[in-house]
Amino acid sequence: MDEIILYFDVSHAIEVHDWIIDNSGGLAGINNLGLLESPLEHIQNDNYYPKIVDKLTHLVFSIIKFHAFIDGNKRSSIALGSYFLKLNGYDYTVKKFVLKMENIAVWVAEGKISKELLADVIESLIYEDNFSESLKLNILLAISD
Repeated sequence: MDEIILYFDVSHAIEVHDWIIDNSGGLAGINNLGLLESPLEHIQNDNYYPKIVDKLTHLVFSIIKFHAFIDGNKRSSIALGSYFLKLNGYDYTVKKFVLKMENIAVWVAEGKISKELLADVIESLIYEDNFSESLKLNILLAISD
């Protein structure tokens, strides 16, 4: 039997973003609602994003790179990614996800970490205790350029 994946809607994403801005500073507001609606809709397509790693990667990458919000996109991507994990029973990795994704999100925003490497990072965060040596090397090579 296939895994049942739970999702959240745009209004929840906006509430989370607004809470982040209210509690950690920054500019409130949305640049483009479609840039938020799109990834939230697309991750529900199992043909394109069949696994939780694929869905979470697209969600986090899209929020960081496409700037749906005026400010706080990296913080929102981490918070919404964490919520997506918790919603789907991956509570055990949320703390590690939050801690490890802080720098990763910055490197994604800077274009140093590709979507493919982000997927490897997320897969490791979900299924492994620590990053493998090869993943650490790939991250190091990516951020050194």
